[in-house]
Amino acid sequence: MSQLHLLLMLHIISAVVWIGGMITIRLVIHPINLQFEDLQQRVERNLKATKRLLVLAFPFVLGSFVSGFMITSANFSSYNGSSVYPKIVIWLLMFLNYMIIFYRSRVATRSFNNLDITGARRIMSPVANLLLPINIILGIVAIYIGINLRGV
Repeated sequence: MSQLHLLLMLHIISAVVWIGGMITIRLVIHPINLQFEDLQQRVERNLKATKRLLVLAFPFVLGSFVSGFMITSANFSSYNGSSVYPKIVIWLLMFLNYMIIFYRSRVATRSFNNLDITGARRIMSPVANLLLPINIILGIVAIYIGINLRGV
């Protein structure tokens, strides 16, 4: 197996964990947490799940960027530049969105720890309803572009 194949495998695994984690949080964990009647318990569980996702995903986010950069650098002449640049922009937008989610999670955790449960909920509401869905859609588009770049 060549170095390029290993990089591609790392890139794909990183994308699967990052995007799969977001899909799992949004479509599985979040709806389960909404079943709790106690608002404090709901907010606490969502904050914990989000923190776990952010911690788990970070090495894979970095792995995806590094491997993607290395793959692109090694094969840039064989890629259609018009396909590479949109994928780079999408991953940068996803990373920016990840950082916004991270920031909101930290602020919401502080509010929650200060017993401002409704404030924490208000801060985190866009994460589940807007930011995660945006990243999921962008991730799926990036995967599609990546498949096209490989010529499949």
